[in-house]
Amino acid sequence: MRRFSWFNATSLTLGFAFLYLPMIILVVYSFNESKLVTVWAGFSTKWYGELFQNEAFLDAAWVTVKVAVLSSTFATVLGTMAALVLVRAGRFLGRTLFSGMIYAPLVMPEVITGLSLLLLFIGIGLDRGVLTIVLAHTTFSMCYVSVVVSSRLVSFDRSLEEAAMDLGCSTLQAFRLVTLPIIAPAVISGWLLAFTLSLDDLVIASFTAGPSATTLPMKIWSSVRLGVSPEINALSTLMILVVAIGVITASLVSKQAAIRQEREERAAERSEA
Repeated sequence: MRRFSWFNATSLTLGFAFLYLPMIILVVYSFNESKLVTVWAGFSTKWYGELFQNEAFLDAAWVTVKVAVLSSTFATVLGTMAALVLVRAGRFLGRTLFSGMIYAPLVMPEVITGLSLLLLFIGIGLDRGVLTIVLAHTTFSMCYVSVVVSSRLVSFDRSLEEAAMDLGCSTLQAFRLVTLPIIAPAVISGWLLAFTLSLDDLVIASFTAGPSATTLPMKIWSSVRLGVSPEINALSTLMILVVAIGVITASLVSKQAAIRQEREERAAERSEA
């Protein structure tokens, strides 16, 4: 029986083409000489120069990066703490409610999340700006971090922590010196996932941003409504490049960490033998 038929190959090819062909076309037309995005007039990089001279896009990009770094860092810390509670705290009063509150933003429509946060900020009298966007992005992205870190903690061998504490480490030292380095690939993956979600968010940022803070997706959306310009293609190409570099780097770091952990486990087995 053939496991890989022509039907499977065709379906796979069409699926990948549907996903990545528009991106390839966007990248190609970002080097188009013509101002018309649908007419090829020759190779040129002038739109990248125009992009780096556009103060509105640069300001929006700076706000977006700042919000993404802050929110992903806060989300990683809070999500890791939530994962530790879910995996290691055992049964406690309110565990079901706590678990539901952690996972609810994963399935909650972004419009509902954005509107509820907007009403919250208005109710407490907090002016909308960079701070409110950071708080909003931290709220929904920490749930993704919690899921990623929880999946790693479930398979974690706690005897390693117990051995460290038997050798004189405190609970905090055992976590810092033993647990955290082992789960570091999951923590890094969670941070990158939260960073990407914040970088890409439009709906929630539209509700929680004020006149003094405009993110890059909001700026792109407002510009596209007036017509797609070659600068948008150049900007999108740079964003694809940044995300691709981040994903590749995370994959390499995770792979190296897994290899190092496997070598340490083999060395430990040999020493015991």
